[in-house]
Amino acid sequence: MSAGIILNIVFTLLVVIMLAYLIRHYIFTIVALYYRHTQHHYTPHEMIYQPTVSVLIPAYNEERVIGQTLQRMTELTYPRDKLQIIAIDDASTDRTSEITDKFAQKYESIKVVHRYREGGKGKSAALNEGLKHATGEIIYCFDADYYPQHDILQKLTAYFMDPKVGAVQGRVTVLNEPKTLVTRLVALERIGGYRIDQKARDDLQLIPQFGGTVGGFRHHLIESLGGWAPNILAEDTDLTFRLYLAGYKVRYVNEAQCYEEAVEDWRSYWHQRCRWAAGHMQCAFKHSLSLIRSKHLTLRQKVDGLLLLNVYFVPIFVWLAWLLGAIMFFTHTFSWATLGWIPLSIVVYSTTGNFAPFFEVGIGAYLDQRKEVCHLIPLLFLVFLYNMVICTKAFLDLCISKVSRNRQQKWVKTRHNGGNDYLGNLFEGE
Repeated sequence: MSAGIILNIVFTLLVVIMLAYLIRHYIFTIVALYYRHTQHHYTPHEMIYQPTVSVLIPAYNEERVIGQTLQRMTELTYPRDKLQIIAIDDASTDRTSEITDKFAQKYESIKVVHRYREGGKGKSAALNEGLKHATGEIIYCFDADYYPQHDILQKLTAYFMDPKVGAVQGRVTVLNEPKTLVTRLVALERIGGYRIDQKARDDLQLIPQFGGTVGGFRHHLIESLGGWAPNILAEDTDLTFRLYLAGYKVRYVNEAQCYEEAVEDWRSYWHQRCRWAAGHMQCAFKHSLSLIRSKHLTLRQKVDGLLLLNVYFVPIFVWLAWLLGAIMFFTHTFSWATLGWIPLSIVVYSTTGNFAPFFEVGIGAYLDQRKEVCHLIPLLFLVFLYNMVICTKAFLDLCISKVSRNRQQKWVKTRHNGGNDYLGNLFEGE
């Protein structure tokens, strides 16, 4: 087989993969538009289902945000006698320990778990330690910089009335959106990823993703699965697929909203997304074959699951397609692919992205009545180019760690600066 034929086969395969994601994103956008008013809103009567709940809040050097988060936890409307808050001080070297201890002394429902010697090894390890102290039937996770609605636990817990639901996921919205260009672009990613992708997956009964925060799961189920996998950087994606492979499902609740502090500069964005990409790729290697073989999943769920697991490979596939197309174009390897290389960059602009394709973001902004942010959507193409480098770096790191058994993937903490300036007008009318 000649080199030209091999190049054409590989290029065609890459284009088919991108077309698959194109079709997927178009379907998600149309479904989100069609079903925008159809998600069931539980009434106060239906939200009478109130099992005991434990909230885990892992914190490593979070002195700037942990206070406001714990204060918000004391303001939740879930019955106090059924609510347990567990702050996990993961060997912090700042004032996190002091702040959490003060809240524990003041509020009976708050418990602090200190990890002095064994701490600092990542979120999964901290959550596993917190799980040992949890007493609730339902376990919720909130990152230390998250600020939820007062009634978020009622909204999420109501979905556990269905015994087939293993986990629920609420919507994440950016708190510090106006601060920098990076926070504005992250906010756009969140709009597309939650308002369109997650909502459509839930409407189509595919595989909504448990996001690791602003969500919860059944206590007995996480224990039966052995807790969080300590060597997986994307512990949320890993747990999502372990739940589905065990015969349970995840529900996405768009009306249950929580604010986060987004990364504010490109360096922080790099570290955060490298971790996400590497962790997602780990999950793809771990779960893809089991997903295909599973008897608990429909064909549609398997296809959606494979596309979800491999989404962080898409930026790599794109630059490979550009490279191969350029080689064939300039070496005069005549085929349909040669002609296709010219508009390829334009097609990629509107069909792929690391989190949400650009037209999903636009429709999401429209549904959220956020038309004023649409002028930033073209800049997401530059973010996608940045993610090409990020995902390639993450993949190479994984390959090196596989070859060198002594090298482990390192958890890099996301720095939080505190968003007190943006809390004033949240959740008006609560």
